[in-house]
Amino acid sequence: MARVFVSHRGSDTPEAERLAVELKSAGHVVFLDAWDLGVGNSIIGWMNESLGEASAVVLCLSKDTSEGRWWDREWMSSLNRQMNREGIRIYPVRLTGSHCPPILADIKVADCVADFDRGVRDLLRALA
Repeated sequence: MARVFVSHRGSDTPEAERLAVELKSAGHVVFLDAWDLGVGNSIIGWMNESLGEASAVVLCLSKDTSEGRWWDREWMSSLNRQMNREGIRIYPVRLTGSHCPPILADIKVADCVADFDRGVRDLLRALA
């Protein structure tokens, strides 16, 4: 099973948690800030450690178009590692809306907006 880092915007935390439950129920190890970070923990330390352990990054595409510096940092560093063949892959998921960043436009997206269950099935199939 995969070790999955769920990269999402703060405004999409409830939807990201719903997706993370599905991933965990399918047997994947899930890294999700809302579950893993406690008061007093280092956010940057957690991100660095979790991304280092992940074999997959689920990039949650959001209807929230506000600037997401942490979200950008997560996917950009993961794309760099993917391009360098460092054992990680990005899986974009339309969680609440939006489109992929232009550089990821060639990657098929799991669409949880149109049909949540089908989007999850597509993602789980890709992670298998």
